Amino acid sequence: MFYQIWVALLYLYGIILNSIYQCPEHSQLTTLGVDGKELPEVHLGQWHFIAGAAPTMKELATFDPVDSIVFNMAAGSIPMQFHLRATIRMKDGRCVPRKWIYHLTEGSTDLRTEGRPDMKTELFSSSCPGGIMLNETGQGYQRFLLYNRSPYPPKKCVEEFKSLTSCLASKAFLLTPRNQEPCERN
Repeated sequence: MFYQIWVALLYLYGIILNSIYQCPEHSQLTTLGVDGKELPEVHLGQWHFIAGAAPTMKELATFDPVDSIVFNMAAGSIPMQFHLRATIRMKDGRCVPRKWIYHLTEGSTDLRTEGRPDMKTELFSSSCPGGIMLNETGQGYQRFLLYNRSPYPPKKCVEEFKSLTSCLASKAFLLTPRNQEPCERN
């Protein structure tokens, strides 16, 4: 009898905790513009990579040797195409330039990376001023990435990102150190 009461109490306790500590909602950003063919201008321009989260460190390994990354998102020369340029400061001081082309998926808010048909990028709002969160999925991986207009957003923003992503089954977390000056934009 005592055992059954104990099990029932634990079960009720679990239900109460689950209802209190559910994952917070994160609303998806609308990537379509007024004419349905462009990314809203608010998403264009310079972004700093702040942090990443994933189920394991394997999905974040590409960011481990990085000190800082500055991205610039620009509209492409054809509708529904966007150019992303990055200057990556490695922890050893080297600067590595990178370029990607994204395509807006018609009828969706997903971005697809040219040359990587398995990769899908979704944009989400961030409660952090000047912030944006991306969910990248590909063949065998999923990771969340936090970007901000400022290289040093409030600590509260990073903590909220970490809390949200851990609630979404991300056990690994990586914060870029940003100890060195960013590389010159190419």
